[in-house]
Amino acid sequence: MYKKILAAVNEHFNSEIAARYALDLARVCDAKLYLQFVAGRRQSRSDMDTAEEAMRRLFAEATEKQIPVERIVVTGDPVQEIVSTVRDEAIELAFVSTRKEDVKKRFYAGTVARKLSVRLPCSVALVRAVRVGHIHPARILVPLKAQIDHLEERTFFIAKVAEVFHAKVFLFHAPRPVTRLFHGPIHLAPGEWETRLPKDVAELIESLHRYKVEFERRIIPGAVGKSITIEAAAKRHDLIVMGASQRSLWASFLKGNPVEDVLRQTPCDLIILNPKHED
Repeated sequence: MYKKILAAVNEHFNSEIAARYALDLARVCDAKLYLQFVAGRRQSRSDMDTAEEAMRRLFAEATEKQIPVERIVVTGDPVQEIVSTVRDEAIELAFVSTRKEDVKKRFYAGTVARKLSVRLPCSVALVRAVRVGHIHPARILVPLKAQIDHLEERTFFIAKVAEVFHAKVFLFHAPRPVTRLFHGPIHLAPGEWETRLPKDVAELIESLHRYKVEFERRIIPGAVGKSITIEAAAKRHDLIVMGASQRSLWASFLKGNPVEDVLRQTPCDLIILNPKHED
């Protein structure tokens, strides 16, 4: 599915971590890797040197792993230049990192990460690095919502990330509590929740079986964002892979939602996939 993957690199170390996720995914997908650094016109020489050194490290590692790789270094507006590269090179997936200070802003308002997540014409993997130096996750938490768009691409991405790290996947679904008029919440047994599994979740589970992905699943009703972060912390997961559409990214910006909650509070590395491939 992915034959051309781009990683946006800058002077921040988080971008190098995001690029390493891109590098490893390119390896298992037999894809070409594009490393792009866009130098701002007023950027300091020190920041440019830091970014270019990261580019050299990533290029050397990709070459050592026999991954086809290309470096792109230009000057200009990061969003415009990366969008241009994605279109010119027919990139299918782009990895974009967030910065620690971005978390203080409401869904990264005005940041390069948010602009790229929305404007790029390819699928986007938005990466928030929390555990610096720990990019070999053994336990991957995958929260699932009731309605899942681009189901085939999401399943493929989960399967390939698990393959990269020989990791086990833990599916997590936090449905709304069942209530009855005048009686409040109804407590259901795990088996009863299974019978209420949404159609899209069931189809994704079936797709993971086809990819032969090792996984477990848990269903715990409650507030979605809070439930995800508690689950990740309590079970000591190493990485969260969750989905977002362009629509939900804009919704986060306007009024907030579980995606934004997890972005702010995640106890481990987080990848938010905004898929755009047609199934």
